[in-house]
Amino acid sequence: MGNSFKITFIAYLVFILQWIIFLTCKKIYKGNKVDKKPCVILFWHGRLALMPFAFRYFRQKDKKAYVMISHHRDGEQIAKIIKLFGLDTVRGSTSKGASGALRSAFKVLDKNDDIVITPDGPRGPYHSISDGAVLLAQKKNVKIRLLNYEAKRFWKFKSWDKMILPKPFTSLVYSLSDPLDISNLNKEQAKQFLLNCFNNIEKMDNFKE
Repeated sequence: MGNSFKITFIAYLVFILQWIIFLTCKKIYKGNKVDKKPCVILFWHGRLALMPFAFRYFRQKDKKAYVMISHHRDGEQIAKIIKLFGLDTVRGSTSKGASGALRSAFKVLDKNDDIVITPDGPRGPYHSISDGAVLLAQKKNVKIRLLNYEAKRFWKFKSWDKMILPKPFTSLVYSLSDPLDISNLNKEQAKQFLLNCFNNIEKMDNFKE
């Protein structure tokens, strides 16, 4: 009971902090909103801090986005915070114990909803694409879209994912790529293609000093 209260309390504190930072920032959005077709959306684990706001902007009102959250000890906390933003979750990982998570993700796509994955989560390697993210898109024959944000001023954590937390009153750029087709690529080709696309988005969105 005590631990559950603590998790909920921290979740609300983080939720309020996220809103305070977000509301003070100048926002720029690039890319079209998701369409009515189901897709797999990928973003880096290190961009988790203010990413829920991207879904508020890019999502379809009649379509759900399910974020895949691992069973790692931090996962329950993250799931609580994401729920406060009105997002649904699928528990599991595409890298460890993937079979159950993938089955749940298949069901999400079958309902015409979107599945959201941090392909380098929950523990890295940093900016790597998991096999499961590629397998999921290819098995269900759906497109992949890449989601990212960059901040002009931010704090960077000394964590494996190099998490950034934008500073209040800074500028943010949110980007959602066009749908990417990896159906004709093998696993390694698909992973390299997605990495290249991520790198291109980051270069375009980075603020020049």
